[in-house]
Amino acid sequence: MPEKFDLYKSYGEKLIGLFVHLLFSGERHSLTELAHMLDCSKQTVLRLIDNIRKSYGINIEETKQGNRSFYRIRKPFASLKNIPLTEAELQSLLMCKSFTQYLIGKKLYEEATQAIFKSKATLADGQQISECHFTAFRPGTIDYTPQHQIIHTLIEAMEKQKVCKLTYQAIEAPSPKTFYIKPLKLFSYHDAIYLHAQKAKEPGKPYRAPKFDPLLAVHRMKSVEMTDIKFLPDKFDFEKTFNQQFGLIKDKAFEVEAAFTGWSAAYVAERIWSPDQEIIKKGKNKIVLKFKASSESELISWLLSFGEEATLIKPDWLVTEIKSKIDKLKGCYI
Repeated sequence: MPEKFDLYKSYGEKLIGLFVHLLFSGERHSLTELAHMLDCSKQTVLRLIDNIRKSYGINIEETKQGNRSFYRIRKPFASLKNIPLTEAELQSLLMCKSFTQYLIGKKLYEEATQAIFKSKATLADGQQISECHFTAFRPGTIDYTPQHQIIHTLIEAMEKQKVCKLTYQAIEAPSPKTFYIKPLKLFSYHDAIYLHAQKAKEPGKPYRAPKFDPLLAVHRMKSVEMTDIKFLPDKFDFEKTFNQQFGLIKDKAFEVEAAFTGWSAAYVAERIWSPDQEIIKKGKNKIVLKFKASSESELISWLLSFGEEATLIKPDWLVTEIKSKIDKLKGCYI
């Protein structure tokens, strides 16, 4: 009996969560996105949508884009337009704002602050929230203030699915280059903002498909111009593309086995480095981490950052590469 109750409760929570998300966002969401958000199958999401429609008479709009299905509640009820955020919700937003201040740049930070101040004004009498409890440690971070308009243009282009003309300065390139892209997703990684995009055809020139989709650092963008060219993105799943192995660079994935001792063992064991990782304890102060990686250079830099407390066990070819790099590093201090 308790198992049935727990299953029912889980389904009921998903039903309410889906309804609230669609109702308040007013945006369309793909079936894949909703399944990921609710941590359930696509079939369960479709059953939830059907239950909301039949039981509550809510019009959930379904649209198609290629072979993908999208859902939304087009117009929230008029009585919901002015519902203020709760005290707990505002506290969470203040914390997120403070933690990301160094990441989004001064102007975007000011816009976020203004939006939160508007919501603070709607709190009931006697409710007070303060942002003095939160801050961020910022050494080594990037100032994104100069990219304020670039970020807004990219967001607008993603919303409208418009091709962008981008001028970009690669880290080792002698001069900027201009090309056309289909912007797909802005994301943060190691205190920097990146854009995952697809290469677009340049007007008047033949299209040559690149070996890899462009992965672009926002702070290296010199200018972005949204064009009138509409695009339909190929089927794209950010989680499957990026969050399946260790490493931002996506070369061929390989199996990794590494040993950690001392403080590094505790540090590594606290974190998720790859969804498939396995941590094996070896005595009191040693662990062996097994996982998949897709970037040789990132893995080497990460392992060397732990000094003598990290030892690569497998793969053998990468052990040889690390030994060579350590020998070169020793030569820098002779």
